[in-house]
Amino acid sequence: MAQSHSFCSLDAPNVKQCWALSFGKVLSHVPGAFLTLHPLFPVSTKSRAKAWAGGRSAEHAPSPRRRRRRRRKRRPPTALFPSLLPCNMRAGSALTLTPLLRRLLLPCRSSYVRTQKQRHPPPPPPFPQLAACRWQSGLMAHYGTEQRGRLHSPDYCLYFKNSKGKYISPFHDIPLCVGSNEVQEIPAKKSRTSGNEIATKEPLNPIKQDVKKGKLRYVANIFPHKGCIWNYGAFPQTWEDPSHKDDSTGCCGDNDPIDVCEIGSQVRAIGEVVQVKVLGILGLIDEGETDWKIIAISVDDPESQKIHDIDDVRKFKPGYLEATLDWFRLYKVPDGKPENQFAFDGMFKDKAFALEIVKSTHEYWKALVHKKSDGGAIKCTNLSVGTSPYCCNEEDIQAIVQLAPPLLEESSVSKEAEQWHFLGR
Repeated sequence: MAQSHSFCSLDAPNVKQCWALSFGKVLSHVPGAFLTLHPLFPVSTKSRAKAWAGGRSAEHAPSPRRRRRRRRKRRPPTALFPSLLPCNMRAGSALTLTPLLRRLLLPCRSSYVRTQKQRHPPPPPPFPQLAACRWQSGLMAHYGTEQRGRLHSPDYCLYFKNSKGKYISPFHDIPLCVGSNEVQEIPAKKSRTSGNEIATKEPLNPIKQDVKKGKLRYVANIFPHKGCIWNYGAFPQTWEDPSHKDDSTGCCGDNDPIDVCEIGSQVRAIGEVVQVKVLGILGLIDEGETDWKIIAISVDDPESQKIHDIDDVRKFKPGYLEATLDWFRLYKVPDGKPENQFAFDGMFKDKAFALEIVKSTHEYWKALVHKKSDGGAIKCTNLSVGTSPYCCNEEDIQAIVQLAPPLLEESSVSKEAEQWHFLGR
């Protein structure tokens, strides 16, 4: 999100077609000249039948089949550069060229093909596919990812690249809106079981697996849900300001980008950037902080054509919102924490309300990236926000990535990721 880094081989037109196109352009500028059935034979309207029939009338002109046979036998005379020929040899009369003039004026076929190869060289071979690189497909093929470190370990990180292969921050460099204010982009940050997050406190904000008390954090499997029940991501260029007390919830922000639950039918890869349509919002109170959860659907999902607001989710996906509310209420209980609370008594707000929240968090992000708000330990290193004091050049950003270890063989997944929890409702 969109050019894709793929190449397609093009079949070159045959030589006869190339010549016809090439000479057709030249002759179209010659007064009184036009193209007949053979594109290299310029004659006037009066002499058209005579030129082809050899003096016979137009009614007795050879059939198209015989004309094709004649073209194979000999090349019809033409004036490639009419201004260089005598007046009686210009367009408007049947021309006869001597062999010497023919060699001078008409390039041979091999020289033409050689010239065309120089003008139109074959496409370069595709870029080598690195094991550490993945380029996204579909609507948002603008962004790629590069893995560093060892998967399922604390040093693993996933860096983002733009369409030019330059490293960027998924927090600051990916635009929030695409064309319409109702269509946003989200980088998917969680698998179904591992607790991946945008590392807001690291330069370039790669996606990393969250660590609690020195251990990797996994999404708890709370019966009957196996891990997350949607694609879990975040809106770039948004920030829930911890110094701002929200009027709706009475709590301050959680110091993170606003989270998104994408309810489409396709399971997304970690780091995939997806265009989504906002449907509604849930106000979660997480340990005394406001943690908004946007409900959205991918614009390329088949059901996006009939789901436009939160009420449509209830209509076409019955029970989904209730399961979402139950999931957020209990997902921290296996860690020994109390159940989460909700604003508006757990009621999902509609699309209009959700868009206002997205707009306000985008304004908070603008203040953050322009150093008008105190972000604490948050890193605002970026490549594309030119008015930001944190904007860096490519060399500095490249040096940041090179500090991370190269991609290594992945570690085994902890047994904790497969453990089930049965909680009373």
